[in-house]
Amino acid sequence: MTDTESPRPFEPDVQLSVFLHGQRFDYAACLSAATVFIQEWQARHHPGAVAIIAECEPEIPRLPCESLYLGP
Repeated sequence: MTDTESPRPFEPDVQLSVFLHGQRFDYAACLSAATVFIQEWQARHHPGAVAIIAECEPEIPRLPCESLYLGP
């Protein structure tokens, strides 16, 4: 798997917009990983500091370590 391939190609990709210290970071992620990421992010940071944008922009980077959000 490369940095541009989804760990779950059968799932739709969504765009995550993450806000941290006044900066916005956009990443592509499969829906399952995005859901777990949001739950963990909101537990550690300000609720609302991350959002899913339904349509993923082409050529944005994938969420770093995306597959870690799919494990047990």
